Amino acid sequence: MERQLILRGVLAGAVAGILAFIFARTFAEPQIQAAIDYEAGRDAAQNALDKAVGLPTDMGGSDIIGRTVQANLGIGVGMIAFGAAMGALYAVGYALACGRTGNLKPRTLAMLVALGGFLSLYLIPFIKYPANPPAIGHEETIRDRSGLYLLMIGTSIVFLVVAVWLGQRLKPRFGTWNAALLAALACAVAVGVVMAILPSLGELKDNVQAYGHHATETPQPLTNSQGQIVYPGFPADVLFSFRIYSIAAQAILWTAIGLCFAPLAERLLGRPGQPAAAAGNAAATVV
Repeated sequence: MERQLILRGVLAGAVAGILAFIFARTFAEPQIQAAIDYEAGRDAAQNALDKAVGLPTDMGGSDIIGRTVQANLGIGVGMIAFGAAMGALYAVGYALACGRTGNLKPRTLAMLVALGGFLSLYLIPFIKYPANPPAIGHEETIRDRSGLYLLMIGTSIVFLVVAVWLGQRLKPRFGTWNAALLAALACAVAVGVVMAILPSLGELKDNVQAYGHHATETPQPLTNSQGQIVYPGFPADVLFSFRIYSIAAQAILWTAIGLCFAPLAERLLGRPGQPAAAAGNAAATVV
């Protein structure tokens, strides 16, 4: 049963990845190209400043894979593979939830698990460490930034699982609605405390050295020795649009996973409308 659920999750994730790719290619990719163009222009301006004072210049190098391939085949394959992987992870979460979350119907449970995946694996970490296009973030901080982001994901997953457990424990005393609100509030407070403790990306040492003492991760205007601006800071509209489209692409991915997986799970676990707690006993026994 568990294997069948995972296979259906992979299928749903692949379909969702295709939909997310179509959206990202249409809306997010132009913002990525704008960020790349900015980065190239800033590097050229920095090289001109360095050359004027006799410093060595960094000529860089050409990309091994062209932008056309990256923007189409690269993003497409990446989104579909990512969707399939998230679909498999989602199916495992669904199997774990079956029989442990009350008398929810399979379709309702499918959408709630998808919501949990979107919140814990993307939206909550995004609030603290939002997605950035090229040219944002110093290359020396990649490891630190990746570590902080993964820590935020792990924390979000743990807190969300604990919130579900807490809600189930509180339900007999406070009722379903009040128990859900109390569990959500506890989760929000715990996540808020962790966010307050963890450093922001702009506080990382190499970002401060690269972009200024009071830097964020966003490049500030480039100035010459006289303090004159020779190249503007990173465009705020590009950053805003990229982040909005990133959220939208992930929302499409997780919504599509839930919508595609729901009828497949319902058909596998039992008749339409049967509670997942009863229909999913077989799935729950294998985990």
